[in-house]
Amino acid sequence: MAPDQSPQKHIIDEATLHVTSIFQKTGEHAVTDHTADADEEVLGALGYKQEFKRSVDRGFVRPSTTDRASDFTWIESFAVSFSVLGLLPSVASTLGYNLGYSGQAGSVWGWIVAAVMIQSVVFGMAELCSSMPTAGGLYYASAVLAPDGWGPFASWCVGWSNFLGFSTGPCSVNYALAAMILAAAEISNPDYVPQTWHLYLVFLFLLVIQGLLAMNATKILGYINIVGTIANLAVLVIFLIWLPAGSINRPRSRFNDNHTVWVDIQNGTEWPTGWAFIMGFLTVIWTMSGYDTPFHLSEECSNANIAGPRAIIMTGQLGMYLGFAIILVIAYTVRDVTDVVAGAYGQPMASLCVQVLGKNPGLAMFALNIVAQFFVGQGCTIASSRVVFAYSRDGAIPGSRWWSKVNARTRTPVNSVWFVLAIGALLGLLMFASPVAIGAVFSIGAIAQYIAFTTPLALKLFFAGDKFKPGPWNLGRWSSPVGAVAVAWLLVIVPALCFPAVKGKDLNDLTMNYTCLIYGGTMLFALLYYALSARKWFKGPRVNVEHLIYTDAVESAGSVSDNVDRVPEKV
Repeated sequence: MAPDQSPQKHIIDEATLHVTSIFQKTGEHAVTDHTADADEEVLGALGYKQEFKRSVDRGFVRPSTTDRASDFTWIESFAVSFSVLGLLPSVASTLGYNLGYSGQAGSVWGWIVAAVMIQSVVFGMAELCSSMPTAGGLYYASAVLAPDGWGPFASWCVGWSNFLGFSTGPCSVNYALAAMILAAAEISNPDYVPQTWHLYLVFLFLLVIQGLLAMNATKILGYINIVGTIANLAVLVIFLIWLPAGSINRPRSRFNDNHTVWVDIQNGTEWPTGWAFIMGFLTVIWTMSGYDTPFHLSEECSNANIAGPRAIIMTGQLGMYLGFAIILVIAYTVRDVTDVVAGAYGQPMASLCVQVLGKNPGLAMFALNIVAQFFVGQGCTIASSRVVFAYSRDGAIPGSRWWSKVNARTRTPVNSVWFVLAIGALLGLLMFASPVAIGAVFSIGAIAQYIAFTTPLALKLFFAGDKFKPGPWNLGRWSSPVGAVAVAWLLVIVPALCFPAVKGKDLNDLTMNYTCLIYGGTMLFALLYYALSARKWFKGPRVNVEHLIYTDAVESAGSVSDNVDRVPEKV
């Protein structure tokens, strides 16, 4: 008889890899038929096969993987994240909220308060990423950290909230970009009167272009986003220099006085000034919401449990400081807040640039902002598709078998790319209802993302106990205090983002804040779907790597280390 030619089995012991794994709840171990490299081993310990392209330039290599293209390095992962953050374009998209609700002083102090509080979420997320570097990210973390029996429900809610936040991203970013393009056309040709259908067609065109780019291989996407990051940083630097210089050189322009910028909070709402100040946080919250992208790209990134947290922290910190510089420049140079918030062009940044720099220089500065905004939409499309892929892999979204497919040529989730863009196209129809209705996608994205960001931190803080295994990057004794601040921050911002600017007789169907209706309606659908169907079959993250639990299988399989715990036989 010929000798057994079956490959040697290797057990991946998650207990030795500093990961918080779903296997901790089942007592199982992942098994491979080859010697995995460090990144594949960590991913296997979390229960997933390596499906995306990832570099193989260190450790042991499967012969069949030698043709794989390069993965994201930590700097490329940061580049995608910073592109999604898109500081100047993101501030431009939501400038009407902080200036309109609380004026220059409210914008400055609002950024300081909100950005500092957001760092608690940034650092807490980085710690989770180091422990669970998988594309499912927060959804996976919620399943593992929830109390026994509640894992599937927790991951379902977080997954749907994160899915909703990301799926509204391409819509909100490209709606703002389309509005910017038409505003630029209106500045250059005063006789042009943009129509809503013009706006929607430009919006659709942008979605298609970004889809064609986002369906490429990981290596190409890395290059695109490095270009996007360089473009965003270059435009930001030009803005920070040009606007103050232009303000000094234009007659009767000059800078605003310190009292206006730092003391005089102008209430642009019908609510008390303190609450109007908090409502103005929307600009900061929506702008500072792309730093989770490295988490979702971790399956395409080398050394993910270190590179991912590093990219998250770098994005959050740079976002805080550079964003404050943008807000400070705007506060000192804006002359007429009302004209900026409700100006003739329908786009606050367009009005600001023309007001401070004049028509032609202002148009040039605004055009640079449009270029930067395009790369924000591109990064957002990439990140959104990875979230959809991760949740579809576990059957959490209707049509999951389509959205979880990885293209055989590019080794990227092409179907997921077009799915999120189709959602964006449908949401864009809200622009035909009213500006307030389409504007709700900004608040929806902010609420959905921060609920998804903070829920696993709350589960870790109150329920996880010793189930959480810190990764190589961790907060140590500061982990619990940071998590507590993040949870408190969420409790403040959720109600604030749902308030309309007016009340009483001024509140009507055109001035109402529809965030509660759209976000609440979608999450109600998700909860009903879970109660009526998903609770019977959805078990949280679906392990797709070979795994075992039986003692005899363990004894015969071998191990990647000498200290693999023997698992008791399942009865």
